[in-house]
Amino acid sequence: MDKILEVKNLRVSFNTYVGEIRAVRGVSFELRRGETLAFVGESGCGKTVTAKSILRLLPPVSAEIKAGSEILYKGENVLQMGQKRLQRYRGNEVSMIFQDPMTSLNPTMTCGQQIVEALMLHKKLSKQEAKAEAIKTLELVKIPDPEKRFSAYPHELSGGMRQRVMIAIALSCQPSILIADEPTTALDVTIQAQIIDLLKELKEKLGTAIILVTHDLGVVATLADRIQVMYAGQIVETGTAREIFYEPQHPYTWALLSSVPGLAERSKQELYSLKGTPPDLIMPLECCPFAARCEYCMKVCRQQMPQVTNVTATHNVACWLQHPHAPKVKPFYERGLSHAQQA
Repeated sequence: MDKILEVKNLRVSFNTYVGEIRAVRGVSFELRRGETLAFVGESGCGKTVTAKSILRLLPPVSAEIKAGSEILYKGENVLQMGQKRLQRYRGNEVSMIFQDPMTSLNPTMTCGQQIVEALMLHKKLSKQEAKAEAIKTLELVKIPDPEKRFSAYPHELSGGMRQRVMIAIALSCQPSILIADEPTTALDVTIQAQIIDLLKELKEKLGTAIILVTHDLGVVATLADRIQVMYAGQIVETGTAREIFYEPQHPYTWALLSSVPGLAERSKQELYSLKGTPPDLIMPLECCPFAARCEYCMKVCRQQMPQVTNVTATHNVACWLQHPHAPKVKPFYERGLSHAQQA
C-alpha cells in the first residue's frame, strides 16, 4: 500500500507556568492508504496531541511543535503549509471526529447547516447542491429520515445520532485520512457497535485511511490493522493487530491487555491493576519511562533509554528485555493467553 502520511521525530511541548511539558517525544510512524492505525495507551500518553498535530490544531500560544519535526502528507510538509493551503488541507484532505460531539457541534446551527458549511467552503458547491449532498451524507452514515434530521439542532438528537452527524461532517468532503478521537466514548454498548460497524463499512466503501485514537482495546481489536502503543509521549511498541494481541513484547502492553475487565474474567484471573503513575513530563527522560512501574525492571532500565528492537518486519518494541543478555521472563499475560485470542 502507498504511504499517504509520514510522521518523523514529532516533538510537541506545552509552555506552562510550571515549565515546559514535553507531551510528545520523538514519535515517528507512517500511515498507508486504506488502513486503520490505532493509537492506544493511558490518558495523557500523547495520543490526542499527536493526532491534533497532524491537523495543526494545537493552541498556538501554549503549544510548540519543535524544530526537526516532520509531518508529510503525500510528501508535502504540513508544518510548512501557509494558511490558505492549511485551510484546504483541513477537512478536505484530512478530517477529524472529535471526542465529544455535544461540545464539538455548534449548538446555534442545525446539523445540516454544519455539513453544508464544509461543502460550500471546500467543494465550492451552491447552497442547494450542498444541501442535497449533505442529505446524501447523512444517509450514508445511516441516520434515519435524513431530510428531517438535516433541520434538527444537536440538542434534539441522541448521543449516537450526534456522533453520526460528527462522522458525516468529517466525511462530507471524502477526505483521504479520517482521524477518530475516541469515537465511541460515552455511548452505550449497542450504539458503540453500530458506530464501529459504520466506520468499517465507510472504510471499505470509500477507501479512507483511519487513525483511531482510543484506550478501548475492544474497539481496537475490531477495527485496527496496525497498533502503536504510546507511553509518556513515546511509542513503546508497534505491530499488526494480531502481533499486539497475540504476541505482545512490552510489559506496558501486557499491562494494558491484562487490565481489560472482560478479558480478565475469561482468563479466570484477578483484574490486573497497574501500580504507580506515569512520569512527570516536565522532567527530561534519560532512561526507560516505564521503569518505575515495571515488574521486570532491571538496573539498566533506570540508567539508559532502550533501543528499538525489530521483532519482525512489522513488529517493533523499545524494551531492554529484548536484549540478548536480558533474563527470560514469563509475562503475566500468559496467565490466560486465551483472553488475547478472544479480544
